[in-house]
Amino acid sequence: MTDRKATLTFDGKTLELPIHSPTVGPDVLDIRKLYAQGDVFTHDPGFTSTSACESTITFIDGEKGELLHRGYPIDQLAAESHYLEVCYLLLYGELPTSAQMADFENRVTRHTMLHDQMTFFYRGFRRDAHPMAIIVGVLGAMSAFYHDSTDITDPWQREVASIRLIAKMPTLVAWAYKYSIGQPFVYPKNDLDYASNFLNMCFSVPAEEYQIDPILSRAMDRIFTLHADHEQNASTSTVRLASSSGANPFACIAAGAACLWGPAHGGANQACLEMLREIGSVDRIPEYIARAKDKDDPFRLMGFGHRVYKNFDPRATVMKQSADEVLDLLGIEDNPTLQVAKELEAAAVADPYFTEKKLFPNVDFYSGIILEAMGFPTSMFTPIFALSRTVGWISQWHEQLSDPAHKIGRPRQLYTGAPFRDYVPVDKR
Repeated sequence: MTDRKATLTFDGKTLELPIHSPTVGPDVLDIRKLYAQGDVFTHDPGFTSTSACESTITFIDGEKGELLHRGYPIDQLAAESHYLEVCYLLLYGELPTSAQMADFENRVTRHTMLHDQMTFFYRGFRRDAHPMAIIVGVLGAMSAFYHDSTDITDPWQREVASIRLIAKMPTLVAWAYKYSIGQPFVYPKNDLDYASNFLNMCFSVPAEEYQIDPILSRAMDRIFTLHADHEQNASTSTVRLASSSGANPFACIAAGAACLWGPAHGGANQACLEMLREIGSVDRIPEYIARAKDKDDPFRLMGFGHRVYKNFDPRATVMKQSADEVLDLLGIEDNPTLQVAKELEAAAVADPYFTEKKLFPNVDFYSGIILEAMGFPTSMFTPIFALSRTVGWISQWHEQLSDPAHKIGRPRQLYTGAPFRDYVPVDKR
């Protein structure tokens, strides 16, 4: 922070506004007293130029293509760490010692089961319900089952809620999948790691043993890691806004999941797969490349470029490595969608039109390919994203509750409706 000030002059008024300097990133103009002193608001649809909170968790530099969790670059974490270690880092601010990691893994592993009465809650949904509809409902309902971790003023209850959400989300998501395909629920197993346990609950059946390939497990863990947090995006801001009212943690995370469900947010990798299926075959790629270059054609290459990253998505390099490993393991000869994906990637990367505009394949492109190859339907892509992002939402929720400056969210508006007018009785209109 600094003591610098900016001077704002309008309508004969002169105001001095504090300027704060972050650890990294652009300076911030503090306008908290703008309305009280100047009787004006700022107008910023989408809040794209507004800082709504002070945070120490995640930083993104879109120009450099940089994503840091507590200062550590995401590519290093994804390549050398694993999801639960990143969860610890996001929650507690530092990488754990061996003893701390063992304790954290033990706590998460032994809280993966859901309350058994929640199975009846699942059965209240239609068989054809979208998995995200089930997840949003069950997440919100957790507050009805775990009363001992809903008091947000109690640090211990906040800690218990955090561990419960991280531990139970794989079970909750896997059961939503099992329910949607009419298979029996598979309970978690304490001898499996986090990613392997999720795959086992999704793909094993009581009739036979499911063999978990370590390449698939590692790829799943990387998907979790690369989606763990992404600064103040729409769903994270939703969690913070819901939290500002004092809502319980399960309601706040359910609100985040509901926001993530939107196709403009969590559905990007699903949109990418739908595009690949629309292309259909390798011989049609030149046609769609040409359409993507045509400004008058509504078609756009999904999974290329990123709203935040103006250079490249730092998560994509590691995700590509996993995609290559998974495709080599499972083969793509019999899957036309994955064949199209490989050829489209090669064609776009070799085309100056896309490279000059920095439209490189992003994390959504590769994660969609991996999940498709593993056998997940596209309806499960956003639920897996929600599972991954839960720790980020919780970390941001924790941080906000600990911030003495936080208050209930109350955005202002630019009102352009009718001015004051008197009511006219219906018989005189």
